[in-house]
Amino acid sequence: MTFSGALTLTDLNDFITPSQACIKPVEEIKPKNGQKEKEPGAAASEIMIDGSGAYYEVSQDGGGTSGAGRRLEQAQISLNDCLACSGCITSAESVLITLQSHEEVLKFLESNSKEEEAKRKIPVVSIAPQALASLAAAVSASSSSSAPITAQQILRRLRVFLKQTLGFAHVFDTTFARELALREHVKEFLERRDKARRQAESGKENQEPSGQGHFLPMLASACPGWICYAEKTHAEMIPFIANTKSPQQIMGTLVKEWMGKKWGKRPDDIYHVCVMPCYDKKLEASRSDFYNELYSTRDVDCVVTTGELDVVLRDKGWDLSIPVDGEMDIEHELLPELITHPGTSSGSYLHAIINHLKKISEKPLEISVKQIRNADYEEYELREEGGRVVFKGAKCYGFRNLQNVVRKVGRESGVRVGMGAAGKLGGRVMRKKDKEEGQNQRIEYIEVMACPSGCVNGGGQLKAVGGGEWGEGEVRWGNREWTKRVEEMYWSSGNDAEQSSELLREIDEAELGLRTSYRAVESNVVGLAVKW
Repeated sequence: MTFSGALTLTDLNDFITPSQACIKPVEEIKPKNGQKEKEPGAAASEIMIDGSGAYYEVSQDGGGTSGAGRRLEQAQISLNDCLACSGCITSAESVLITLQSHEEVLKFLESNSKEEEAKRKIPVVSIAPQALASLAAAVSASSSSSAPITAQQILRRLRVFLKQTLGFAHVFDTTFARELALREHVKEFLERRDKARRQAESGKENQEPSGQGHFLPMLASACPGWICYAEKTHAEMIPFIANTKSPQQIMGTLVKEWMGKKWGKRPDDIYHVCVMPCYDKKLEASRSDFYNELYSTRDVDCVVTTGELDVVLRDKGWDLSIPVDGEMDIEHELLPELITHPGTSSGSYLHAIINHLKKISEKPLEISVKQIRNADYEEYELREEGGRVVFKGAKCYGFRNLQNVVRKVGRESGVRVGMGAAGKLGGRVMRKKDKEEGQNQRIEYIEVMACPSGCVNGGGQLKAVGGGEWGEGEVRWGNREWTKRVEEMYWSSGNDAEQSSELLREIDEAELGLRTSYRAVESNVVGLAVKW
């Protein structure tokens, strides 16, 4: 069954409420031997709702008199249930995630502090720069001070709070892990590009069956909302998706393996928490690919959003606008602090590739940017002085633009789009027009993020504070003016990556696994359960 190319999904963002497929049908229990089957409509109990919204099951005797009610427990959808299902696109804010919350973190910290010293785990927290920017924007907007509070100040005050009040042993940001991710990302792109050129020269471009890592354009892999969407809805896109881990999961590898060895600890002796701008990061941390079977531990034990961290700060009475003792005692731990990466606030993946190509080129290259429809979809070209295009890439944010990109990649690559998870991944048939245009005329790389405006506008970020320039009254998620403010805070502070060159060489020698893989999720939703 096919649909018109004009048909698009609407009202999409990075987190979507559970679909019909998330609802389990009522289980019909057949009477045991010797029991009389009840007549239709003669229910032995009924469900009642009290004034607080709680549900009760009220039993009835043979005469129809109601007995005492039994309060029913609220149904919960675990992360494993969500990952095993293919009824929705990404995670939902309303899904009750029992093991990925700030309450779970606080419970662990409390119980861990009561353990014997030899049995205590080392609690570590890693914070995304987008989360720091969101907190900086909110604190600056509500502070009486005229000077804005930078992301670096937020990080240092959080370090004091997380260590002294909550009991974390180490506090990092994730920008060094992103430096590793960008370097690996560029390396993978060059490998794919070189392989595609060799295949084109032999006349067998992208003809290898369904293996990952053989196709251009390469699509960014750092956004779990996009990955979940592709695995469940567009399996034909999986061979195009980069295999490089996201900064969150590379940070998990660094903490549990590289740092663990330096501390003389095993991976299961460390409890690692990440603060992220996105709910989908909870799902990413729960993937089986990032579970250490040998030590029965995950690379990232728990993910909390920026909003959840803000709840903890408020509950503990902590005000990030107030300077604290110790915040100026700069402690880089084992990693440098807040490395900047010029480009986009969603990781600068596209710009990392562009900057590398400019660096290795024997001729000077000029870059041109063309906005398509809106600022969330832009195309970039690198040209030589003579006008020859040597690279073409794109930046695509938001599901509305993402759908267009999926169709574009399918059209230019000769891959049938819309087959879903059950679709067969076939080779690419190169069109005559493509041969005439040349390899460099087609898009070779796309930075893909599920959120409109990118990661600074993630569903787990803080909402706009008060009114002012972004509107009066309640401000909805995704407000453009507020997103601009968070974007400004994102670039408010940072350090040069070149300062960590010796540390990068040490980690290269450790040969940590920085890549993963993705797979289609078979759909078990049929008939009327499908929600369009």
